[in-house]
Amino acid sequence: MKRTKEHPVNIPTIEEVENEQKRLRHQEVYRKTLRGTIAVLIVVAAVSVLVATLWMPVLQIYGSSMSPTLEAGQIVVSVKTNQLKTGEVVAFWQGNKLLVKRVIAGPGQWVDIDMDGNVTVDGKELTEDYLDVKALGNCDVDLPHQVEESRWFLMGDNRDVSVDSRSAAIGDVSKDQIEGKIVFRIWPLKEFGSIQ
Repeated sequence: MKRTKEHPVNIPTIEEVENEQKRLRHQEVYRKTLRGTIAVLIVVAAVSVLVATLWMPVLQIYGSSMSPTLEAGQIVVSVKTNQLKTGEVVAFWQGNKLLVKRVIAGPGQWVDIDMDGNVTVDGKELTEDYLDVKALGNCDVDLPHQVEESRWFLMGDNRDVSVDSRSAAIGDVSKDQIEGKIVFRIWPLKEFGSIQ
């Protein structure tokens, strides 16, 4: 019979076993917490995207057609609605572009704009405190103009450069084109010095 060489076996102490058990429990708790946190972040991101696309689209303003009310670079939040009021600022689709303009008149109302840019709706002149300068701008719509049923007459606040309902190419905007009314606006972070 051949003898084999025996190797000594190191048996851990009770303290070493307890420390290893604590380490393994801590590792399992850490993994569960990490998985839970990642799951919560994924759900929050998915809900945020859903809310932003279905109910509250977030838009960034490009151009100066709504100046001074909205400036290029501002971030705005719109809420989807079919209930519009004169004076509200709304986002609407024109072709594949999302434009932002102000509601001037609703279905069936008569709109007229004189050469100085004074706007009347159903014979009553609008008080437009939000304008810096009144102007007729690039208007090729026959005035006075009656807004079609289920449509809205919209105009930009910077009438010299704004392309809006005063253009026969766009015309009155239908309810189906309206994305929502603007309810909140902020300046981009770079305006506050956070982003260069």
